[in-house]
Order: sequence, then structure tokens, then C-alpha cells
Amino acid sequence: MTLDEPSLRSGSAKPIVFYVSPDGSDTWSGKLPKPNEDRSDGPFASITRARDAIRELKRKSDLRKPVIVMIRGGVYHLDEPLIFTHEDSGSEDCPIIYQAYPGESPIISGGKRIKPHYIEKLNGKNVWIAEIPEVKEGRWYFKQLFVNGERRPRPRLPKKGFYRVKSVPGYRNLMELKLWDGSVTFECQPGHVSNWRNIRDVEVVLLHFWIEERIPMRSFNAEENLVELSRRTLFVIRDGWRPAYPRYYVENVFEALSEPGEWYLDRSNGKLFYIPKADENINSAEIIAPRLKWYLVKFLGNVEEGEYVEHITLKGLTFRYADWDHILSSQAAFKVPGAIYLEGARSCGIEHCVISHVGGYGIEIGRGCVNVRVIGNEIYDMGAGGIKVGTAELPARPIDGVQYVTITDNHIHHGGRVFHSAVGIWVGQSRCNLIAHNHIHDFYYTGISVGWTWGYGENYAKYNAIEYNHIHDIGHGLLSDLGGIYTLGVQPGTVIRYNLIHDVEAYDYGGWGIYLDEGSSYILVENNIVYNTMSESFHQHYGRENIIRNNIFAFGREGQIGLSKGEAGLIAFVFERNIVVSNGTPLFVGGYAESFDLRNMLSDLNLFWDTSGRELRCVEQTSGRAYTLQQWRELGYDMFSIVADPKFRDLKNYDFSLLENSPAWSIGFKPLNLTKVGPRTQGS
Repeated sequence: MTLDEPSLRSGSAKPIVFYVSPDGSDTWSGKLPKPNEDRSDGPFASITRARDAIRELKRKSDLRKPVIVMIRGGVYHLDEPLIFTHEDSGSEDCPIIYQAYPGESPIISGGKRIKPHYIEKLNGKNVWIAEIPEVKEGRWYFKQLFVNGERRPRPRLPKKGFYRVKSVPGYRNLMELKLWDGSVTFECQPGHVSNWRNIRDVEVVLLHFWIEERIPMRSFNAEENLVELSRRTLFVIRDGWRPAYPRYYVENVFEALSEPGEWYLDRSNGKLFYIPKADENINSAEIIAPRLKWYLVKFLGNVEEGEYVEHITLKGLTFRYADWDHILSSQAAFKVPGAIYLEGARSCGIEHCVISHVGGYGIEIGRGCVNVRVIGNEIYDMGAGGIKVGTAELPARPIDGVQYVTITDNHIHHGGRVFHSAVGIWVGQSRCNLIAHNHIHDFYYTGISVGWTWGYGENYAKYNAIEYNHIHDIGHGLLSDLGGIYTLGVQPGTVIRYNLIHDVEAYDYGGWGIYLDEGSSYILVENNIVYNTMSESFHQHYGRENIIRNNIFAFGREGQIGLSKGEAGLIAFVFERNIVVSNGTPLFVGGYAESFDLRNMLSDLNLFWDTSGRELRCVEQTSGRAYTLQQWRELGYDMFSIVADPKFRDLKNYDFSLLENSPAWSIGFKPLNLTKVGPRTQGS
């Protein structure tokens, strides 16, 4: 099936077709793809009018035919989010599809074009200036700007790298402070902060643990170098789990406006300042700022009344330009909304669309959603992450549950531009979902996160399949405690298989490939390839009875397999028929509360190899004790594992296919074929 062929059931009646075009009129019938000769009839001008026309049809009689809204190429500006309710629903036999006209690319925009009025000199640079009355009058203030389709930065200090907090009033012994011991003040180093213009529009971005905290300044005491924030930080102002103060930078500083591509919006006088790049022309540059905050489209069903939004599909459309506001989230920027938001939606789809230049997540599938499809989309340049599924809270009632969501064949990349701790795909309290064949890269925290219960408590997230995803270039050394794939809680039926994960880099600790965090239990991890991670390729914090088999784990810089916390009498995981390749670092690493003497693992029938030629070893980080392979076996581990060159086809170029004479076959290793990893071509 191609994009211009409607997704209709076999035997469906001939569909009703409406057309929408920038050259149309909402007073016309919408039945023609272009205006007629005397311009007395033609397409609608807005998608909203097409939606309302379908409502009118349904009021007149039962809608017994599918409806297709063909949207012509061009830009459709939204003054408010496009909203679908139960009134707009189709049915299984008569779905409603809003799709791109064949061969054309309609853009649904929450932005507004801005034309500079004149040029002035500022610090020796030519600066374009636009005067915006709505900003001066307090009716509009935007935090993002896009020039010729590219995100542009606000001025920040330092220009590169980070400052570091000097001290925090009231803090004494840093390591005695609890995680939630936040503060509204901190002392900076002399010269790092000043009483800048519009200081309450300046934002401090603290980077510590696994989150960023973006908080506007309230004031600055220059005599004491004391920064006062507009709200208390969520976490203690400490650099993770060590006795040091964290990094930070300040953003939206007018006095720092100095580099091509930087911009500043002065709300006091309504002026936008922009330093153009060398190839930009004031007369032809397309400068767009978002008018809408967070949302471009909403599917809003009434879960309480059982009035769902059903059988509506968005297909082949481009959605751009939505702004953000200040939100603090303790992990994964999970409180940040999605530009396309669904609540109480059933059997709806977002297919082959493009979502970009938004302030939050691209798509959010919220409370009461069932059987939603997110297929073949490109989601990029987000202030936060790609796709959110489910809620942070356990469903209060069965009708609140989010389940049977299909997220496949999407390209999700370059996120976390504002909320650095956002992830590519976040699945909270949600079950029975398929997350497959996605390509996820260039995030500052985690690729895919599944589960939202810490420890062994009640967990709605289970029976999720995470497979055939290509995840890489995660972390970029900005935050800590992250992974390519991350899980939480007891998740029977959840499987992680046939994923390719590589190049994961944390700031201080915890740049893991597959990371089973607190309480992760009853999860099957098989047939994955993970390599080039800052920490271990596979890491489990604590949990029970996970199965890790038939994977290839290679070149973790701190070790290959990690277990942070063993629990007496419990088996954390079974580790069998895996190929583990090191380059001089330990095979197994025990963490802060682990003793290998607890025998929390069942490990055997694996193949180990160290390309450096160094003797294989396993290390307890807390005690510093190192075990040779013989001592490891005396503990009862890997009695039948082998040490041998696995004979990969081209290890230097990360081709992990095995030759026919590989010794891995002798341990029962099954061939891995990851040629199908990542998005499939349409129709395959």
C-alpha cells in the first residue's frame, strides 16, 4: 500500500472525499481538489472546516461510508490546536482519514513568520531587529526561533562547556544530604553571573544526576555572588553521588548575544534581535516563532462517559512549531507534553507523518488509549523526546489503562534540545505494546524507557515487546545513569530482543547499553547486539529472575556485564549462551552492594574473549576484589563456558556475524540476523 492509497478495509463502500487547500475557502463544498473556473466552488481552506463538514454529515444521517480528507500541499497556520472529539469518530468499517494529497506535502504549523524591520550594530555585529507589538503588549512571548527550517540558540554563558556551582547556603556535608534536599539559592564563582538585562528571563540550567533543572532566575546579589532561583530545585544541588557541586549554564542572556545564529527576545520593548549567519539574507530568510504552546493536535475522548475518539488516522502530514514552558521532571522529562496528544483514543493512527521543531515530546498517548498506531513517522528536533505512552500513575480504573499501542518503523532523532533528560520512546504505566523497527539516535539521556515503578511494587507495565530497534549515539556525556534501553519494575512478559545498541556515553557514571533498573524482573533479554558503551553493555541494578541469553556484548569501557546490588536468596538473572568480548576490561562487574559470594547469578555456557590478550577477570567495585577465571569458576559460575576467539566476520568494523568455524556454535549460540533492524521500507 502506498501513501496515496487510503487504508480502507476490503469491501468498504466507496469513500466520501473532501479536499483542503491553501487556495480554498471554508464557504465552499470541499468536494473539488481545486477551485473551479469561476471560483464558485472548490476545496476547503482549513482542516477544521473539513472536520466540521464530517460532523454535519453525521448529524444528518448515520455515516455508512469511509471519509477521506485530502490535504493539498502548502502551509496551514493554526490559531489553536486542532481538536478531535468523540463527535469526530469513524468506525471500523468506515474510518476517517486525514491524509496528504498524492505527491504533495501539507504542513500544519503552530508558528508565525517574522520579518525583520531594520539592521543595527551591536558589539560590532550586524543585528536584524524586528519590532513585535504583541510581545511588547504582553500577549506573546516565545522561547524558540527557527530560521530557514533550523533551530537557533538563545545566547548562553559560558559559550562552550559549563560553569560549576561554588557552594550552596545551608549545605554542610554534601554526602549527608538526601536526593530531594533542593535549594532556591547557590553561590557562583565571581564573574560568572551578573545583574543582566531582564534578569528574570535568564534561565539557569543545572546538570546533575540524570536530569537537567531549567529554572528562571529571580535575582542576583553581586556582593555575595548569590543566585536566587524562581523555584526550589527538585534534587540536591550536588554533582551526582560524589562530594562535588554540579555543572550549570545560563541561557537567554542579552549581554551574551555575540555569535551568528543567536537571538534574543526582549519582552520589555517587544524587540527581537537576531545575528544572521553569513549566508542569510534579510529579505529572503524565513524566520518563524511558535505561537502555540505545547500542542498542535489533540484527540480528546471522554473516558468517564465511554465516549472515545475512534478510527481517525493522520497520514503523510507534517506538523511543525510548538513552544514550551517551564516544567520540572524528576526523570525522563516525563511531565512534558506531546505536540500531538491523545486521551481516550481507540483504534486511531499517526502514520508516515513528520513532526519537528516542537518544544516538548512529539507524540503523547495518554489515559484511556487502546490500539493506537504510530507507524513510519519521522520525529526530530524536539525540545524533549519522541513518543510518550501511558501515564506516570497506575491506572485508577481499568478504563484508564493504556495498552496495545504499536510504535514501529519510526525515525526519532535529535531530541532533548531543551529538556535534556527526555528519551526517544517513554513507556510509563502501559502494557501489551509493540515497540519495533525504530531508529533512535542523538538524545542526551536514554533511547527507550519502559516501566515506571521503582522496586517490587505494583506495576502496570508488562507484556511489552521491544525488538529490532537501532539505538545509538545516546547520552553524549551530558547526564548520568542512562541506557540505550532502560526498564523499571516487575514486568512479566516483557521481551527485549533483536536490538542493535551502540555508542552510549554518560557524564560521570552509568552509560549502559541495556539497563534493567530498580526492581526489573521476569524480563527476557535475548538476541541483541550491544557495543561501545561507556560503562557495561548489560547492567542490572537489582531485580529477580531475568533471562539474558544469546546476546553479543562487546567493548564496554568499564566492563561488560554489571550487577549493582545482589539480594541474598534471590537469582538476579540467568546469563547463558552469550558472547562477551572485552578489550582489557572486566567481564563481570559487581556494584555498590554486590558480593559475588552471594551467588545471585546463574551464568554458564557463555563464550568469553579479550582482544587485548589480558587475563580474563571479574571485579567487585566496592571491595576492589578481582577474580581470575579460575576463582570465578570456584564460586560456581561458568563451569562450562569457553574462552575462545568467536571468529566474527569483521570485528574491527563491528560486523558481528559469525564464521562457519566459530566456536560459539559449540555452546548452542544461535545465529543473529539483524539485517531487519530499524525502520522497514513502506509496504515491506
